[in-house]
Amino acid sequence: MTSPNQHESWHRHRPHPWHGLAVGDDPPSEVDAFIELTPFDVIKYETDKRTGYLRVDRPQRTSSTPPTPYGFIPRTWCGSRVAALSPTSNAGDKDPLDICVLTERPVNRTEILLKARVIGGIAMIDGGEADDKIIAVMVRDAVYGKAEDLSDIPTALIDRLQHYFSTYKMVPGVPDAVTIAGTYGREHALKVIRASMEDYEEEYGSSPPVPDGA
Repeated sequence: MTSPNQHESWHRHRPHPWHGLAVGDDPPSEVDAFIELTPFDVIKYETDKRTGYLRVDRPQRTSSTPPTPYGFIPRTWCGSRVAALSPTSNAGDKDPLDICVLTERPVNRTEILLKARVIGGIAMIDGGEADDKIIAVMVRDAVYGKAEDLSDIPTALIDRLQHYFSTYKMVPGVPDAVTIAGTYGREHALKVIRASMEDYEEEYGSSPPVPDGA
């Protein structure tokens, strides 16, 4: 009879997607993205920090939808180090680091993991807090897979991402607290991810996920 220890490690119970999953195989260059939103969603879903399940955050008030699959990088946290890389912010937003993953093929499911290679990011400020959006390409994607930097991506697609994030929190009659401070390339994006990993370690500790294979 085969012993469980001879098999690849596995989780007996569903791990928390933020705290219980790994950052990726080769961070900060290649990371795992836990997807919360697809380009088909007109409801804003967000991972509940206590349970790890998706909650309905709000219906989108505008007609724009996410141009790409959108979620976060596990075991990251936007604290003081991330804020220091965003000169016009006064703090990090105290959430996991957000990521948009470019892919040619439609992705219409959430709560999935995508292997993503980092190429850049958007410097977003929300109410004075750094709320960066990392931009990556899906590993082995037939169209975007060979992109190395943000400059390899059509400008129109980056414009759509910036427009979405500049409008997705708009509420009629309420002043908008979101500003887009610009975009950045791969090298700065890697610094932001490293900073978010260090912020996470300081806030939550460095113990890696331990699969239960018993």
